[in-house]
Amino acid sequence: MYHGITPSTPTADRTAIGPRRTATLEPDEALRLLGTVSLGRIVFTRHALPAVRPVNHIIDAGDIVLRLFDGADIAALTAPDDCPGIVVAYEADAIDPKTDLGWSVVVTGYALPVTDGRDGQRYGELRRPLVGGPMGCVLSIRPGLITGFRLEKA
Repeated sequence: MYHGITPSTPTADRTAIGPRRTATLEPDEALRLLGTVSLGRIVFTRHALPAVRPVNHIIDAGDIVLRLFDGADIAALTAPDDCPGIVVAYEADAIDPKTDLGWSVVVTGYALPVTDGRDGQRYGELRRPLVGGPMGCVLSIRPGLITGFRLEKA
């Protein structure tokens, strides 16, 4: 007996597109695509294990900027003053559920808190949080490695 998740879109819709292939994205194109969506997932270490949280973001001068709830486990990603940041990964995608065509981007880099209050206020004006509540923590991810691919018709 099958106990897995069944697809919400009939297979016939997907096969009508025909064969697909993946095309590697250049880092600049991957970062540009990341800027076209507002929701992604940050991957970080919590209690020595990988953790993933959905967050919304903006791209500012090549950095990925996240506003976080005060006291959130992600907000604890602070580094000592002599540290370049905490290594995290950030992933976002836009894949059509009917055709399975689209793209996916993963950025690995250093996350640091944004301490300039003017920047924090500006980021608050650029992106509203997903839900209400105090959003006093702003985190900036400086990309070190940007990878991505596009799913397209073959």
